[in-house]
Amino acid sequence: MVDLSVNMAGIHSPNPFWLASAPPTNSGYQVMRAFEAGWGGAVWKTLGDPIVNVTSRFGALHLGRQRMVGINNIELITDRPLEVNLKEIREVKRTFPKHALIASLMMECNRNRWHELVKQVQDVGVDGFELNFGCPHGMSERGMGAAVGQDPELVAMITEWVTEVAEVPVIVKLTPNITDIRYTARAAVQGGAHAVSMINTINSLIGVDIETGLTIPHVNGKGAHGGYCGPAVKPIALSMVAECARDPTVSVPISGIGGIATWQDVVEFMLMGATTTQVCTAAMHHGFRIVEDLIDGLTRYLDRKGISSAMDLVGRSVPLFTDWGALDINHKVVARIDQSRCIHCNKCYIACEDAAHQCIDRKIDDAGVTQLMVDEAECVGCNLCSMVCPVEECIAMVPHEKEEITWGR
Repeated sequence: MVDLSVNMAGIHSPNPFWLASAPPTNSGYQVMRAFEAGWGGAVWKTLGDPIVNVTSRFGALHLGRQRMVGINNIELITDRPLEVNLKEIREVKRTFPKHALIASLMMECNRNRWHELVKQVQDVGVDGFELNFGCPHGMSERGMGAAVGQDPELVAMITEWVTEVAEVPVIVKLTPNITDIRYTARAAVQGGAHAVSMINTINSLIGVDIETGLTIPHVNGKGAHGGYCGPAVKPIALSMVAECARDPTVSVPISGIGGIATWQDVVEFMLMGATTTQVCTAAMHHGFRIVEDLIDGLTRYLDRKGISSAMDLVGRSVPLFTDWGALDINHKVVARIDQSRCIHCNKCYIACEDAAHQCIDRKIDDAGVTQLMVDEAECVGCNLCSMVCPVEECIAMVPHEKEEITWGR
């Protein structure tokens, strides 16, 4: 029997699937419904001084027939009174004592104010805190969110303030709107963080209505930058998780966030070092019930791989993620086209001619049929032809055995 339970920095959860701090975790009603559906944890929508939100708030990026590949969000932290949130948090924790309930926090850069907020919130029984040092819009203009997350000294200082009074584990949520996220991750550890989470949303403008000239979204005719999330940001998030996971100075567990929508996404993040994963856009798009597929898919995957515990998956692929200079520059793969599968659309030929290395030739066979043939001596193994090919398994990248040589040899 596969064990999906995880332990991240002392925070126990029946499975690694958490809802991220966002609109789906705005109230006790929502979090209870999520736990009933099967989510193992939830990070409550960021608490702080009550603020005023605007309408409209979301904009979506659609690609062809695929809806909501990305979302732009200009919503701020909770606009509900702190006492209302605390009452609901207490009730949720009482009803679901074995689920992980994390409170996301944001406050002005004032030690006493942070202490007050932490003490108030931990009194209602949360399992941990997540410090929101990543939100890129609205609050950052007031010196909070990403304005803190972009300054390692502030990250370390405020984390230290929180750990002075926190009696539960402290997670620091980091912004991707920075040159190298490892610097702020290290600062969080220096400040006493028990874990880090990444990524928060990416600064963005999702689009412009070309008929009206208005930004998407707009508030009574004017727009502003917002936070970008959804499946489109997954590669960025996965890279940042992997970089921190292989950094020996970021020696704390990681909660992975960013474009996670399927159980395969979860496996990728866990292989690259995430102990838990947080989901937002997919839950907003498809509802809380997607967790059933996540649980079923991860369970079947672990069972098929002969892995008894989800914890044993964490970080397995981290040793395989390295610096460019450690790559084998003598390793070579070449494209090989399965003529029986080729539909002669010529997409591989055009891509190779215009954007690669001109190593696919068009030849007429004895039957008068055009054949696309790879000149393997000229092929550099860039993968572009296999990427543009619309037919599954029509173009394979075949390795040629050679002695391993790295940049340093």
